[in-house]
Amino acid sequence: MDRREWLAERRASVEMDYTRDGATYDDEYDPVTAVHRRFVARLIDSCPQGGTVLDAACGTGPYMGMVLGAGRHVVGTDQSAGMLGRAGTKHPSARLHQVGLQELAFEKAFDAAMCIDAMEHVPPEEWPLVLANFRRALRSGGHLYLTIEEVDRRELDRAFAEETAAGLPAVRGEDVREGTGGYHYYPGREQVRRWLAEAGFTLVDEADERLDGYGYHHVLVRAPEY
Repeated sequence: MDRREWLAERRASVEMDYTRDGATYDDEYDPVTAVHRRFVARLIDSCPQGGTVLDAACGTGPYMGMVLGAGRHVVGTDQSAGMLGRAGTKHPSARLHQVGLQELAFEKAFDAAMCIDAMEHVPPEEWPLVLANFRRALRSGGHLYLTIEEVDRRELDRAFAEETAAGLPAVRGEDVREGTGGYHYYPGREQVRRWLAEAGFTLVDEADERLDGYGYHHVLVRAPEY
């Protein structure tokens, strides 16, 4: 199977799952942790009063209330109509656009941006594109908050072995096995740092968070001033 076609198929599967679960997602999942809240608060503080925050791959909008409550505007994007519908019901003042991370085309439109618990659905060849989209969307010196999901590398080795045996065009770090939500990619931290640097971002802060069977690496970076 051609890798490009396979990735498109995997992406469509992820979108279908989120659209199906949009109406009940908040009842079944509570992804917000204290570390998430702390970094969102840092991001809001970097944004001027009355400024605008991009909530990319916003899902049902679990962080929009923090942004709006702090006197900032928020624009949410997601490729799933179901998730956006739920976000719009919860936060009617938010501006919403159905668009994927790879298709973001904003230019100097935001004072800050966040992409929380979503980059794991981006394959390695599209990380540079997505980061370039974020940088283009930010105004001079704007901050970006990302989370990078992490799992045991031994589990990824097992996933890669199974995917290779099945004849799938997967690369190491990808997991598409049953129960993984269609597609996940877990890059190493050094690779993420290289991609961020190549996109022109400067590290502001980072933190680790261990949860049940997985974890998050939280990263706050800053775009160049111009």
